[in-house]
Amino acid sequence: MDDRIAKLALSDGTVFTGTAFGATGEVYGEVVFNTSMTGYQEILTDPSYCGQIVTMTYPLIGNYGANTVDVESGRLALRGFVVRELCRHPSNQRLDWSLEDYLAENGVIGIEGIDTRALVRRIRIHGAMTGVLSTTDSDDASLVEKAQSSPELAGQDLVKEVIPQEAAEWSESLNEMVQSAVTPGYEGLHELAADPHDGPHVVAIDYGMKWNIPRHLRQLGCRVTVVPGTVTTEDVLSHEPDGVFLSNGPGDPRPLDYAIDTIRGLLGQKPIFGICLGHQLLGLALGGDIYKLKFGHRGANQPVLNRDTGRVEITTQNHGFAIEAESLGEEIEVTHVNLNDQTVEGIRSRSLGAFGVQYHPEASAGPHDSHYLFGDFRKMLLS
Repeated sequence: MDDRIAKLALSDGTVFTGTAFGATGEVYGEVVFNTSMTGYQEILTDPSYCGQIVTMTYPLIGNYGANTVDVESGRLALRGFVVRELCRHPSNQRLDWSLEDYLAENGVIGIEGIDTRALVRRIRIHGAMTGVLSTTDSDDASLVEKAQSSPELAGQDLVKEVIPQEAAEWSESLNEMVQSAVTPGYEGLHELAADPHDGPHVVAIDYGMKWNIPRHLRQLGCRVTVVPGTVTTEDVLSHEPDGVFLSNGPGDPRPLDYAIDTIRGLLGQKPIFGICLGHQLLGLALGGDIYKLKFGHRGANQPVLNRDTGRVEITTQNHGFAIEAESLGEEIEVTHVNLNDQTVEGIRSRSLGAFGVQYHPEASAGPHDSHYLFGDFRKMLLS
């Protein structure tokens, strides 16, 4: 097979042929799409994409390259990257690599030059499906057979592939590449963040956490201890937290019995705030059910209604599962809903001091409409 050729085969028998970039080889994963116009490096480094081949709907990707600052984890967890057109000559004063070199250095296969509009339309009509991305196999029938025999994402525990091995206190020194600038909206809190030991202590359970989450908590003056997603209730309480944060992460929450049991044990003992996968796990711990969305919500332009205020927030999202509203008990409030499809975007239990949202209030990249949720959590820590 020509080393410039790559093929993407879907389990429904569709095959796309394009030009390879980045790493070489062959991978399988759930093929999904993201509608963001910018922020591709944050998408590449988001651990929530573990097990997936990500298609960008915006046609030109890579025009500002990649750098050592705009990262959301220590590695690239996604399986493959699909674009309509790759910019091979990026321009950016912070440029460290071209996107092509960045993927190659991190072992991720890319494909460009395919009709991404047709691919996204197929996913929207038929749903997200397993695919195989290859630079080594030129036989369409062989690739389709591989896609059809590869495991689906649903039912897998992908969290254990991306979590840290041990607990650690978060600080910027944990990662020299993280942003040093204060997040917009928190400019007046930088002095408070300078010495977090005087502030409330948050234990952040890491299921595949984006780094902008502990950064937000630190900028609010919190001391943050990051613990692996496999921790027990006793492990969390041994850190004597004032509150517990449940992070985002990849895949299906339903197989994660260890995480659900831990959260259930923490309910009513400490204030809890969960986002994305953490929100879904909170819903399961509260007795709700989870179902798989047809093609999920991935992008930085999802409209969400805050039922408390009546305001619409434009949000960043990345998930393929959702909480079944009818499965929640009467004590559980649905606080936010997605205006595109009316799915549950936020829940709250006042009696247990727990709330969660399906989207990413820390954004990175994305709008800042929902930063207030971190402030709401901090108020709970101090009450």
